[in-house]
Amino acid sequence: MRNLQGHSPAKLVRDLFTEGHFVWPPKQARHLDVRRRFLRSLILASIIAVAANTAMGQLSTQDHLDEPGFWPTQDQPSRSEFVGAEACERCHAIKTATQKQTPMAMNMALAPTAEILHSHPALTFSANKFEYRIDTDVTQSRFSITGGGKHLSYPLMWAFGTGRVAQSYLFKQQDGKFYEARASYFTNLKGLDFTPARALASTSSIEEAMYRQVPMDEVRRCFGCHATAASIAGKFDEQRMISGVSCEACHGPGSSHVKLMSNRSATTSAGGKSAIFNPGEDLLASDAVDFCGACHSSWWDVKLSGVTGVSTAKSAPYRLVTSKCWGTGDDRLTCTACHDPHRQLQTDAADYDPVCRSCHVTNAAEKPAKDHPGAACPVAKAKCTSCHMQKVYVPEMHANFTDHRIRVVHAGEPFPE
Repeated sequence: MRNLQGHSPAKLVRDLFTEGHFVWPPKQARHLDVRRRFLRSLILASIIAVAANTAMGQLSTQDHLDEPGFWPTQDQPSRSEFVGAEACERCHAIKTATQKQTPMAMNMALAPTAEILHSHPALTFSANKFEYRIDTDVTQSRFSITGGGKHLSYPLMWAFGTGRVAQSYLFKQQDGKFYEARASYFTNLKGLDFTPARALASTSSIEEAMYRQVPMDEVRRCFGCHATAASIAGKFDEQRMISGVSCEACHGPGSSHVKLMSNRSATTSAGGKSAIFNPGEDLLASDAVDFCGACHSSWWDVKLSGVTGVSTAKSAPYRLVTSKCWGTGDDRLTCTACHDPHRQLQTDAADYDPVCRSCHVTNAAEKPAKDHPGAACPVAKAKCTSCHMQKVYVPEMHANFTDHRIRVVHAGEPFPE
């Protein structure tokens, strides 16, 4: 049986009942004790998956990447298959123009060009007897640390995040490897603090205080979510990747689509197929939420990571599928039912009322029906999310996040897992 590390029990159970996926232990290990242990593992995995019935339709991102077909962040065989947003713009001018202005499209930049750093040319903070600085001028942003009679300094290379909440940084040393700066910018602080999940109570060296070396598989995951065409033929393609999340990050490489749509007769002969992945049409509700979860963390991604408490509010897909109204999935309750990835994020609670009304009746005298299974709210008829998707403070981000677990919130209740 293949290594299951990083895979959800739900995936294991699903594979067992899918033709061609069930693999018995190798012939040389087929004695009674091994078979018993193997079956006990399968039963345990089944129990875990059934117990987690809110997520039976969900898979981890690695599970989805192991399956055939396109999925965000996956490795692609050839860079030449990517045509760039300019090619998409020829037919989808409006969507392309608005998408370029979204936080997803602008969530990564070369550090020397990062607007946050140029708006704050001298950033500092102190911790554990060390002083951290990021100094920015017209040519570079330099990250430095001083303490214990020592000083280290490196030019920052990449900035991740638009600064709506925070921005973090990577740089390289002479060994050519990537290092994560232990200091990040936080908008609510208007300054620096420890990078999320990288705080240190004490340090053994100035190097440990300053940075963390990032393994290459993690580098690929980071750039896979913050860039387009970052992984080609199993290798990180830093020189030719497209900064930010552009069209082909979610729709797949567009070369075949462009060629097909340029030839009307070919389109007709293909039965109307457009040779491009369309998440809005090609996915079931459960998979659609996992699709966004490829970068925003699916239910199983969060569970397998071990993250708990209010920190899970950062993962909207995870919190969404724990909602009572999620059930086994509903197209009216996917991420894109509320958020158009081609447009700016809407921040007014009233903007989401039409989505709530697509499931809930609005008059107390009305009875819920099959097409509107949600009862009317006895308190209000507008700004539903302000009450039922409350904001929670996530300490490591120094910011409030909307909790996508839709529910009736009771004053003083603990954060529901």
